[in-house]
Amino acid sequence: MSGRELIVFGTASQVPTRHRNHNGYLLRWDDEGFLFDPGEGTQRQMLLAGVSPTAVTRMCITHLHGDHCLGVPGIIQRLSLDRVVRPVQAYYPASGREYFARLRHASVFHDVTDVREMPVDAEGAIADGPFGTLEARRLDHPVDAVGYRVVEPDGDRFVPELLAQFGVAGPEVGQLQRAGLLRRGTQTVRLSDVTRSRRGQRFAFVMDTRLCDGVYALADGADLLVIEATFLDSDADLAARYGHLTARQAAQVATECGVRRLVLTHFSQRYPDMRGHHDEARAVFDGDLVLAEDLARVKMPPRR
Repeated sequence: MSGRELIVFGTASQVPTRHRNHNGYLLRWDDEGFLFDPGEGTQRQMLLAGVSPTAVTRMCITHLHGDHCLGVPGIIQRLSLDRVVRPVQAYYPASGREYFARLRHASVFHDVTDVREMPVDAEGAIADGPFGTLEARRLDHPVDAVGYRVVEPDGDRFVPELLAQFGVAGPEVGQLQRAGLLRRGTQTVRLSDVTRSRRGQRFAFVMDTRLCDGVYALADGADLLVIEATFLDSDADLAARYGHLTARQAAQVATECGVRRLVLTHFSQRYPDMRGHHDEARAVFDGDLVLAEDLARVKMPPRR
């Protein structure tokens, strides 16, 4: 696995439709595969999308409503069927332990996959590794819910013009990177002489929630934000009552937080098409806007 992209398996809220499956999203992030909110039918949608379940290295569940987790049994059983014995971390709100246990052992199967449960009971960093840091923030829904954020550390990049200016080329570039400086007689070339800072990429995943501090914390500076837009603004009272966002609210968050690419999803079955969501979001967000479709692939924006 390589590269960074979002693969969408489903975009419906509450119930699937003829054209939209229950939720399901895979973030390919270098050697990691973050599976977010696998709803019912995710295993089959992965097949249609040409994605092997073995790509999954971590499962991130925002909350334990069925449209966000009923695909868990199929995914775990498929991993065992495919003899995936490496660890697969599973994150979910800590209050949902009982429900995850039921999903984890929903039927009889030859269980060989090492699913390591990581109940989330606090905000902040919940995992780190070569990919960067996985963070969680509380959201505002009728049941306990969290959103997730993947953050790559800031780093440095070589500037070809500066390398040429200091005459650094070939194997010397690697030596400089490893040691931090390069000595040539009386001349010393430091890493800072030929590099410039490079901001790490950020991905945010926000599902069922009203507007709250957690939404803004997750979306802040995101290169790619996946966020629910269950309702239109004309149904804002329903959104507030049931703990959801409107397309306008989601887009306003993206604008205020400096999001580069905005992906709206989790659409209510009450809307026959998405033109209203597009127009409502575009009225307040002038960046890169995507209305998610089942089986779509969305690239991480190129680095600035």
